[in-house]
Amino acid sequence: MRRTSPPQRRPACRTLAVPVLLAALALPLTACSAETGAAAQELPPPRGLTAQASSATSVHVMWTKATTTTASGGKASGGKAGEEGELAGYEIYRGRTRVKSVPADQYMVDITGLKPGTAYSFTARAKDTAGNRSPLSRKVTVTTRPRTTADHKPPTAPTKLRARASGARAATLSWGAAEDNEEITSYDIYQRDSKIHSVNGDSTAALVTGLRPGTDYTFTVKARDAADNISKPSEAAGLSTPEGPDDTGNTAPADFRVATHKDGDGAHYLDLSWRAPDTGGEVAEYQIHLNGKQATTLMWGAAAPEGRAKHSFFISRQTGQSYRVKLRAKLPDGNWGAFSAERTVVTGEG
Repeated sequence: MRRTSPPQRRPACRTLAVPVLLAALALPLTACSAETGAAAQELPPPRGLTAQASSATSVHVMWTKATTTTASGGKASGGKAGEEGELAGYEIYRGRTRVKSVPADQYMVDITGLKPGTAYSFTARAKDTAGNRSPLSRKVTVTTRPRTTADHKPPTAPTKLRARASGARAATLSWGAAEDNEEITSYDIYQRDSKIHSVNGDSTAALVTGLRPGTDYTFTVKARDAADNISKPSEAAGLSTPEGPDDTGNTAPADFRVATHKDGDGAHYLDLSWRAPDTGGEVAEYQIHLNGKQATTLMWGAAAPEGRAKHSFFISRQTGQSYRVKLRAKLPDGNWGAFSAERTVVTGEG
């Protein structure tokens, strides 16, 4: 939402002399005092950053949603002067290294591949659609759990899972605690076969958000210990969110295009491109269907591409073969979205 600023008085300006290191000159720079005029709004950093050691090799980082609109020109970096943008997502840093980028509706992330018994510091920053980036959040430090020597025994499965809708877009889950020969460090929550949330090993309840109105969901919970042993899933618990306004938009991939190319070996490839559905979360998995049947599953090995996604794969060595192609995305809530438009392509015709 674009904010309307109050009428501004023209700020008082003065000319400053800035010395240049390699020249005996002074360049004039005009600086305007913000004391007499309203400053451009700065994109604020994420608040309430926390980090929890989920296991010996992973940390669960959470934060509070940032303000959704910013005006360039303040201290936020990277944007174009005078532009405003809606909140686009967050960047998570381990020390000075960016390790994750997540969409605007995601307020938690698992950082994996860490060393047991090691201290790590994390910060986060917000970014908007105009290219602005906020200052870094406050730094939090956490130490991963020590690895248990030769622990290969997984925890027992959580028991008595219950699920109830908490409005049209959320669900409250509760379960009985799992047991382990060492210690339960976290619980992972799944919607069908997709992990969608994690909580501390001391917790036996969770609020799951980002659901869609009028939709059926099936949840399970798995326990994890410090050695990253994972239990079998709990018994499933299902629910249906009540009907309500659905502002999540179309769940089908947009602007889907298909072409073919032939390499020097005589092999024909299908070249697909599309834009991910605007679901408010990262879309990392797709099903590709040929002639009405599922042909393959595409999963991005790293972060899903921003903007237009592209994928090519071998299809045939014969020219003149016709294919009907469509795809659909696995949504952040674990369900499959609507299919894209179906396109027809013939090998050898581009």
